[in-house]
Formats: sequence, structure tokens, C-alpha cells
Amino acid sequence: MAATTLRQEQRRLKWAMLSPALLFILAMIAFPLLYTAYLSTTDAFGAVNAHRSFLGLTNFSDALSDTRRFWPAVARTAVFTVAAVALELGFGLAVAMLLRRPFGGMRWVRTVLMVPLLATPVAVGVLWLLILDPTVGIANHLLGLVGIPPQPFLGSVAESLPTLILIDVWQWTPMMTLLLLAGLSTLPEEPEEAALIDGASGWQRFRLVTVPMLMPVIITSLVLRSVDALKTFDLIYATKGPGGGSSNEAETLNVYAYGLTFDYQEYGLAASVLVLFTVFIVLIVIALRRRTAKDQP
Repeated sequence: MAATTLRQEQRRLKWAMLSPALLFILAMIAFPLLYTAYLSTTDAFGAVNAHRSFLGLTNFSDALSDTRRFWPAVARTAVFTVAAVALELGFGLAVAMLLRRPFGGMRWVRTVLMVPLLATPVAVGVLWLLILDPTVGIANHLLGLVGIPPQPFLGSVAESLPTLILIDVWQWTPMMTLLLLAGLSTLPEEPEEAALIDGASGWQRFRLVTVPMLMPVIITSLVLRSVDALKTFDLIYATKGPGGGSSNEAETLNVYAYGLTFDYQEYGLAASVLVLFTVFIVLIVIALRRRTAKDQP
């Protein structure tokens, strides 16, 4: 009886000590979400303390019917995310397979792989903005050495989004490599050895043995990186400086909502775009989690 009472007292004490931190975290998460949802139903515009009228779902209707800015931004967000994550997965898996077996200088190679991850996305954006500058950038200088005419890169409607995708791949492929390399290090060697004895080629062992065993790690990496790629903002915004994009050729949903908020001060419409964006992300995460559950043993 005394032991049960002691455990109950310890449990109460634990929750009493944790409750301030939990309440603070809950407030920091819940308040922005609830306030954004509230703004999305009003005509908030101009001054933050200006009078607001309730509009219901009008902002959502306006956003969903905007074929000039909203839906193109949705398409760019989807293309950016799918292309970047697919390339990062492919390159990351290839590099992880190369680094799977120990070799001389492996520590140095892993250290070099970490370098892109150490820089902030804004710093990466500014760095590539200088490299890809259409007049003084080293990229066009190198292209000129092999007879290729200068390219606009970030200043081109056709090339801006692919260029941003490649920059994202450069920065985040190492993270995918490290995640997959950690997964590969936990796989048992017996199935691959058995397949080798049975005469399976290297490609067959990779496709029929390694990938199926690694699938839970692959799906988890896809979930983490996809959600992060969907929210990309700073890299895109940082490359809109001199020599970078000057229009809406690379405008994703995050950039579109930022422009509505700080350039046009249409807070209600911007909030509705963010709410819709949040719904999109939640639906994607649910779909990926269901896929993950199916691949779990």
C-alpha cells in the first residue's frame, strides 16, 4: 500500500514539474495556429490593429480560385519537392552504397560530405547566387571555356526552378546519405551472402535483397526530407537578389504567402494560404505514414 502511494506521489510530482514546460510548448504551438486560422476568416489588411470583418470561407474560395498565382505556386511546390527529394534519394543511396565498406580515408570523405549541411540555407543561396551570376559568376565562365553560351540560371523562367532544385540537392544529399548509411550499417549480412552463394549478381543483390531490407529507413528518410523540402523558403528567397529571380518564376506556396503578408499586407488571404498549405502537408504526411506502416515488418 505504501509503495503504491509512493508511486502515485512520484507520478504527480513528475507531471507537476513537467507541466510548466508542456504548457509553454503547447501555447507556442497552439496560439500561432489558432491565430492564423482566425485571420484566415477575416478581411485583415494593412495595419495589424485595423478593424477586421468576418468573411467566413471567402479567403479560401479566393485562394482556390486563383489560377494566376496560387495554383502555379502549388505546382512549383510539388515539382520542387518531388524532384529534389527523388534526386537526393537516388544520389544519397548511391553514395551510401559506395561508403558502406570501409576504405582508407573514409573519415575524411564523411567530413567533406558534412560541409554543405553546416551552412545555413540563406548562406547557401547567397553563395550560389554569386556562382550563378549571369555576368560575373564562375559558372558561366566555366561554360564559356567549353563553348557553351552564358546561361541566365536563376533569372530565367525556364531555368530558375531546375536550378533551385539542383542547389537543394547539393545541400541536402549528404543528409540523405548519412541516414541511409546508418540504415545500411544495421542490415544483417547473411541474406546478401546467401544471395551471393546462389549466384545473384551485384545488381540483383541490391534490388532484391538490400533495398527491401532498407525500405523502412528509405521511407522514414523520405518522410523527413519531404516535409522539410515542402517548407523550403529561405533558399528560394535568398536567391531573389541581384542576378537572381526577379518575378514569380520560382514562387512556391511559402514565398507566395510571404509576399501576400509583407509586400501586400493581405493578412487574411495570406493566412488562408498558410492554412491550406498546412492541410496539404498533413495529408502528405498521413499518406507517407500509411505507406511506412505497410512496409514495417
